[in-house]
Amino acid sequence: MLRRMCRAKIHNATVTAVRPDYEGSLAVDKSLLDAAGIREMEMIHVFNSSNGRRFETYAVAGEPGKIEVLGAAARLCEKGDRVIVVAESLVAEEELAGFESTVVLVDAGNRAKETRRKKQG
Repeated sequence: MLRRMCRAKIHNATVTAVRPDYEGSLAVDKSLLDAAGIREMEMIHVFNSSNGRRFETYAVAGEPGKIEVLGAAARLCEKGDRVIVVAESLVAEEELAGFESTVVLVDAGNRAKETRRKKQG
């Protein structure tokens, strides 16, 4: 059996721009993507803590300090909203004991303030 597991999370990032006329995606500060282990073009979930909306899109590398909601998803967020970005993995039951999630906590300027690794047990 495979389980859907949270592999990486960028927690409490602030949306710096919404651009509905852009080809869809979420532009995330590349240093945050790297810290979380999320790759460009990887499918991600975005949870908007400010309004409760959720959507799925793909990640692209953005400029330092930037979290930009692009394309149709821009209608689900406003500049200043707080969001959680999650990447998931399918993990076989026998691999769960060694599986680790990465959580990147973000400050008000969208800089990583802490990175945690959580082992499943």
